Amino acid sequence: MDYFKEEGYTLVGFSLIILSMLAIDLFVFNRNARKINIKEALLWSVVWIGLGLLFGLYLYFDLGTEKAAQYYTAFLIEKALSVDNLFVFIMVFKFFKVPDKYQHKVLFYGIVGAIIMRAIFIFFGITLIELSYLPSFALLGTTIKINLILTLFGFFLIYAGWKSLLPENENDQENFNNSLGTKVIYKLFPVDPHFHNDKFFVKINGKRLATQLLVVLAVIEITDLLFAVDSIPAIFAVSNDPIILYTSNIFAILGLRALYFLLASVFDLFDYLKYGLAFILAFIGIKMIISSFYHIPSAISLGIVGAILTLCLILSVRKYKLQGA
Repeated sequence: MDYFKEEGYTLVGFSLIILSMLAIDLFVFNRNARKINIKEALLWSVVWIGLGLLFGLYLYFDLGTEKAAQYYTAFLIEKALSVDNLFVFIMVFKFFKVPDKYQHKVLFYGIVGAIIMRAIFIFFGITLIELSYLPSFALLGTTIKINLILTLFGFFLIYAGWKSLLPENENDQENFNNSLGTKVIYKLFPVDPHFHNDKFFVKINGKRLATQLLVVLAVIEITDLLFAVDSIPAIFAVSNDPIILYTSNIFAILGLRALYFLLASVFDLFDYLKYGLAFILAFIGIKMIISSFYHIPSAISLGIVGAILTLCLILSVRKYKLQGA
């Protein structure tokens, strides 16, 4: 707990800077609802990803190779899993027929919600892990100290990786009208099932109603919450430093809005991503399970995750070119 007190001001300051940057993005650069073009989306993607990579470089010079490797590994894992998440966002927007010019605002508030949820998940998870070590014992002259939560997370990630490899039923398209997010909004507010510009609430005949855009936001938030159940446990295998875990997560999700508008038009370039994510989840799960017996160095973890993602991208591009030939 002393660590949290010492680093608390740093985390609060970091969060305030990030929220300020997001506020400038929404209220200055994107004050009016409009469609984000590919050129602008590419520019902002480069800016946000560049900032994330530069922060890792700062950690390298300030804290050394080990912390920087931990940061980059967690950053890559979260970024890759977030890309998979964006594919679901695209389906949500298509299902509700959200006009292009309103999507940016939904993604903005979705990311603000993600920042808050991930902070809660990370700090609660670290505290839980610290309290879940079993009594140490000796085995073959080596002292073993098993962490119950990390071991359970490890088996869960292996299962999640295996499950993601299972073939999907193409005839089974999700009806987001029955999703938890939709049900929550209809339970809490009277809803007008239409879009009223980019407003979340509107007054009709003196009655305050939630709009369809708020329903979409709720679906996006709940979807991200479910994805965090996979991504947050995965990075616990990388580091137990809240600074590393939190900053890598935030920088990984900051550029998602811009990246979304790029991915919407290049689905085929990520055709093999789900296979890569399955292997990454399984690898991280194994790393968690064996952590009590053997520690895989952060640099090796970074190399393995980077190699898997690079191979998936190369194979996807190759398949895309062959299909277009």
